[in-house]
Amino acid sequence: MERRTITPRPDWQRTVEEQGIVYPLTRHPDGSLRPYWDESAHYVFSLPEVEALEETVEELHAMCLAAAGHLVERGRLADLGITDPRVAAAVTESWHRRAELPSLYGRFDLHYDGTGPAKMLEYNADTPTSLVEAASAQWFWMEERFPGADQWNSLHERLVDTWRKQAGLLPPGPLHFAHSSADELGEDLMTVAYLKETAEQAGLDTDWLSMEEIGWDTLSGRFVDNRLRFIRAIFKLYPWEWLTTDEFAGHVLDTLDNGGGTGSTLWIEPAWKMLLSNKALLAILWELYPGHPSLLPAYLDGPRELAATTGYAAKPLLGREGEGVTLHPPGSPAPPAPVETCCYQALAPLPLFDGNHVVLGAWVVGDEAAGLGIRESSGLITDSYARFLPHVIL
Repeated sequence: MERRTITPRPDWQRTVEEQGIVYPLTRHPDGSLRPYWDESAHYVFSLPEVEALEETVEELHAMCLAAAGHLVERGRLADLGITDPRVAAAVTESWHRRAELPSLYGRFDLHYDGTGPAKMLEYNADTPTSLVEAASAQWFWMEERFPGADQWNSLHERLVDTWRKQAGLLPPGPLHFAHSSADELGEDLMTVAYLKETAEQAGLDTDWLSMEEIGWDTLSGRFVDNRLRFIRAIFKLYPWEWLTTDEFAGHVLDTLDNGGGTGSTLWIEPAWKMLLSNKALLAILWELYPGHPSLLPAYLDGPRELAATTGYAAKPLLGREGEGVTLHPPGSPAPPAPVETCCYQALAPLPLFDGNHVVLGAWVVGDEAAGLGIRESSGLITDSYARFLPHVIL
């Protein structure tokens, strides 16, 4: 794994905007605009490195599924903060019927510097983004700048194939795609638009709307779209923890299609993805696979020995883009009690390349490793100011 600088393409911003990255720049707190899509450098991997990462990702995915099964079978959903009996029942039923429910994709965030085994930082298995840049823009960049090279990137083909394989699990009628109109940058919109395109290439009938446009028909007791058609299946880029707590949460649970012909609305990703998108999963994995080379020690009841040895990161169970994460080096004073329930994970400072902290985003589509996206940040926490850089295999 190596970072190499390169001259950006002329008119690169217009190029990537035409490829779906309508958010190529990020506004920073000082008001300045800096590239989010950053092609002033790129990362180079060898084929053996990528093959080893693929094996690690598929092993981690299988371990996460086993941990999800453990949580359900042992009745431990409260460890994830799932204490509402109706939500717990929905998640449990969804898990038991998962073979009947479409499930598309997820993204592991990995600590990796090219010298040792990759280590799991978290699993974004419900609403992962940075997909358009990983699947599309960096592939076109490679074809233009490094014709004849390769890339760990079968995302597009696997997404289309997964939709095609799971088409028989969908009810009749259009598959709706929804994002929240509260997203001002356009990232959620373009992610959903891209996924809608892959579904259409798989032969599915699709339509789309915003989450805020979804209506409730009191006469039929069903969700409807902005043309008053019943919503029978919908892909949502909208977290389950919001879906089960907002104004219409009761209707969602009342009408949830969890397979087996029950309910009137099938949501993708399915409810069992709540088992994987929760940071408590990190502690459950360490409990089930202690000492695994691709895991970091993690606990739910406090940092334990980590406070004096490695230090630790305190992660809110449902945080996104680094929100609420705090870092505590070994021997640092005990912090105030967190407002939110946290998972305490061993501190593993992100690898430093040319002054940039790097995290690998390794994608899973269906149950297979499917590609890689790389983000850099100035600090140790990968937040909304991180930059996306392309990669090649040479």
